[in-house]
Amino acid sequence: MGFWDVFWLMIWAFVFIAYLMVLFQVVADIFADKSLNGWAKAVWVLALVLVPWLTALIYLIVRGKGMTQRQGAAVTAQRQAADDYIRSVAGVQSPAEQIAQAKSLLDSGALSQAEYEQLKAKALS
Repeated sequence: MGFWDVFWLMIWAFVFIAYLMVLFQVVADIFADKSLNGWAKAVWVLALVLVPWLTALIYLIVRGKGMTQRQGAAVTAQRQAADDYIRSVAGVQSPAEQIAQAKSLLDSGALSQAEYEQLKAKALS
């Protein structure tokens, strides 16, 4: 096997792997999209089976913006869930929770106004 044979094998392997990544991303987005009904999902999947390259390209052109928005929303939700979990495990409260707790202590008379302001400043720093 010569140099050029190996070179073209690597190029085609790269193209094939990139195609598979796009194909799996499109299929995942089709099933994650709540605005598509079952028939529309079935048509997209059938088109991906029959004419995969053209269908994937059309899907990215037609629904690419929504695909990006759905993926961004999923990442944001995952990040928020991870942050909430870390805070719950570590016993750390968010600044808003700390201020709300200090306000309830102020309202009950357990804290003076100066102590409340001090806790509020600490939570916001």
